[in-house]
Amino acid sequence: MQHLRIATRRSALALWQAEHVAALLRERHPGLSVELVPIVTTGDRIQDRPLAAVGGKGLFIKELEVAMQEGRAELAVHSMKDVPAALPAGFVIGAVLPRADPRDAFLSLKHASFAALPPGARVGTSSQRRQAILRAARRDLEIVPLRGNVDTRLRKLDAGEFDAIILAAAGLTRLGFAGRITEYLPPSLSLPAIGQGIVGIECREDPAVLARVGVLDDRATRECLAAERALAARLEGSCTSPIAGFARHGAAGLELEGLVGAPDGSLVYRDRITGAARDGVALGHALADRLLAAGAGDLLASLRAQGD
Repeated sequence: MQHLRIATRRSALALWQAEHVAALLRERHPGLSVELVPIVTTGDRIQDRPLAAVGGKGLFIKELEVAMQEGRAELAVHSMKDVPAALPAGFVIGAVLPRADPRDAFLSLKHASFAALPPGARVGTSSQRRQAILRAARRDLEIVPLRGNVDTRLRKLDAGEFDAIILAAAGLTRLGFAGRITEYLPPSLSLPAIGQGIVGIECREDPAVLARVGVLDDRATRECLAAERALAARLEGSCTSPIAGFARHGAAGLELEGLVGAPDGSLVYRDRITGAARDGVALGHALADRLLAAGAGDLLASLRAQGD
């Protein structure tokens, strides 16, 4: 196979990630031609409503999978935090790149840190996970939904619509906006989303395609991602379920921390587990079971019922 087509969203970040993967593939396979196939997804078209109200982040993924199903592309490149815990039959994550900075970033023109925000400050975020975490930490803030690409969100901050906004540090850095970051929020405050900072390559279960992309796979990142996605899958998380999960390699093995919170911040269940990196899936399931038993199960059931 000497030609590969990458289905990608048309946003600046998605195009950057797809071209980055294309360049890596060309470097590892001299003579291979790689073409980008930009697609406008449903998630990109709907900008006037919260994602949770229109189907969640899976709206960014579906059309790219259809393109692969119909033979218009062999690969799709994703921010793994946007990829649902379960993939459609016949699709796999063929490779994941080394993880970039997984942290959330605090951006403000007037305030030096999240802690320095005055009572009543307007904070913009598109993430229900962040809404739950920030409201639990600061009940005095006004957390406001924020949609649009990175440029749009920065313009809204610059126009004074918000006192601060929260974005993923990795995306800002990839687009050259690291200088806009006022403060990096530690995971102890804002636990990252499942897969945050990880670029993944999705493809069909085609041996020839898998052989091409497999050379880019980063084992350490895949071990962390497997644990995080197993946590999300066991929790049966959806766009109405503020869930966080972050794994990292430590001296004692793979450390996985998970969180389930109520959107209004009134309840937060948080726990961590450590074990062998090769047992990431089992660790994710075990941590999910502990969170569910602690009360997260009732909270998630309530949230799912509200979404029906």
